[in-house]
Amino acid sequence: MKALLASKPVLWFLFLFNLAVAAVAPFVVDGSQGVATAIGMGVVSLGAGVSLLRGRGQRQRA
Repeated sequence: MKALLASKPVLWFLFLFNLAVAAVAPFVVDGSQGVATAIGMGVVSLGAGVSLLRGRGQRQRA
């Protein structure tokens, strides 16, 4: 499972999908639930983005 989650296509999907949901959630879901959804999806998107950047840096050094 770890190898699947660390693959580049999965990280790109997690980054882009969660970023899109985080941007739209406050407008679709009312109140604090929309804000909480946006924050949660934003955190997942940032995590995937950081993993993509770390992977890129390691490949350039090698």
